[in-house]
Amino acid sequence: MRKSQLVVAATVLAVFAPPLAAQRQGDAAREQGAADREQDKAARPADPDVALASATEDAQPRRGSVTVAGKLINYTVTPGTLTIRNDNGEAVASMFYVAYVADRPAGAAERPVTFTYNGGPGSSSMWLHMGSIGPVHVETPDPAATAPAPFRITSNPHTMLDKTDIVFLDAIGTGLSRPIGKSKGPEFYGVDQDIDAFARGVQRYLTINDRWNSPKFLFGESYGTLRSAGLAYALQQRGVQVNGVTLLSSILNYGVRQPGYDQINLTFLPSYAATAWYHNRLPNRPPALEPFLTEVRQWAIGPYATALAKGSDLPDAERNAIAQQMSAYTGLSVKYLLDADLRVDLSRFRKELLRDQRRTVGRLDSRFIGIDVDAAGEGPEYDTTDTSISGPYIGALNKYLFGTLGYKTKLSYRPNYYSGISGQWDQRHRGPGGRAGGGNMALADTALDLSAAMRQNPHLKVLSLNGYYDMATPFFGAEYDLKHMQIDPTLQKNVTFHYYESGHMVYINPAVTAQFKKDLDAFYDSAVHP
Repeated sequence: MRKSQLVVAATVLAVFAPPLAAQRQGDAAREQGAADREQDKAARPADPDVALASATEDAQPRRGSVTVAGKLINYTVTPGTLTIRNDNGEAVASMFYVAYVADRPAGAAERPVTFTYNGGPGSSSMWLHMGSIGPVHVETPDPAATAPAPFRITSNPHTMLDKTDIVFLDAIGTGLSRPIGKSKGPEFYGVDQDIDAFARGVQRYLTINDRWNSPKFLFGESYGTLRSAGLAYALQQRGVQVNGVTLLSSILNYGVRQPGYDQINLTFLPSYAATAWYHNRLPNRPPALEPFLTEVRQWAIGPYATALAKGSDLPDAERNAIAQQMSAYTGLSVKYLLDADLRVDLSRFRKELLRDQRRTVGRLDSRFIGIDVDAAGEGPEYDTTDTSISGPYIGALNKYLFGTLGYKTKLSYRPNYYSGISGQWDQRHRGPGGRAGGGNMALADTALDLSAAMRQNPHLKVLSLNGYYDMATPFFGAEYDLKHMQIDPTLQKNVTFHYYESGHMVYINPAVTAQFKKDLDAFYDSAVHP
């Protein structure tokens, strides 16, 4: 399954060669450096690693190349930091990035630039960086636990670098991004706080790299989609007009996930059906996922939604009929569904589907199978997807960043937030004004922000990419959120959906990456040249 040696494509990297943009960045950094170093000494947060972070901006470029569709692309890869300043000009955070900028002949048109990041909240951009649209990736070819190191890190033939320059950004507190000066981590741990930090980071990158006139794209995964929807609107209010937003494995609305609301049960049902189909647990298994899942969607928003809405008034005969059909779609027994009051929590489904085999299914990707010590438990003991691929991604990121690229820093790369901030995320959001509920603090629904951004910028294109086996952010939830933006019919054509037989991190399945690339190519072409 795995080769016994670490393979790095010979064409990935060459010798050091700083671009002009990096030289300009260095000049600006030196001018501000002395004052920032004094500010660095002002505070020593509880997080010991923060004390090592600096307000002096950094850039350590290298040269590389990748071949896409038979064409050699030479590029500069720059790991570095952006200093985030508040409205008073005080340095409050250092945001780490890795930028890939393809060589552009003199006089050629401006290349698009894409800002990309993962979610969590609390995840670095490690997953997208080492798995998706960048020029290098780590291979995890099977829906099973990857063997220990050495891992296979290779050139990525499906990179988007032929269409756009790419900037991977780490949220403050993750990766190598840190609060600095008098700032503390919790000042960035919230929906609006996070959007503001990313808006300032994007603006800073545009400024020091002379990219204000480039077509601009946002690419977020998971919670990064909620960030992107809010960020598109926030940037627009600051004069940064975005061409396109890619939402990979979306969650835009926290409100529908509150206890007592039935929408979340509708959201999960098609993903349960897809998972049961994959593991051959359906009594009458259809030959293909579609149009089977379209049938499940229609039943979910029809008879199933009607039954749940009746609550305790639901007649027994109707309850039994709903349980019978739900069993046919999910592979769970009628008795189990009746005992669960027709509402099956995700954790319970993951445990129950393969209980007779003493197996569980993954949350991030339900193709993955886990083994618990207790087959009688209520939920899985771990997410087998996470444990199966975290090792390769963490190992590959550290090998590539600190070994191959030779990036120098005093900090340690954090795949996730510092453990001390657990539970501190502020999920409230102040939405845009001018509509019902807008402008008030509530649980975040940044689909409203994206709606406002699209109405104010009718050229803005949105691409929704979804894995059928993603049970962390189910595809039916993405459809619900994006189809409830209440945008004008003339704008609905600007929203495109694509689906893959994969999970939350769609790109880990090599069988879909060619189509993934094809769909992204078409989207970029439409958004840059409408």
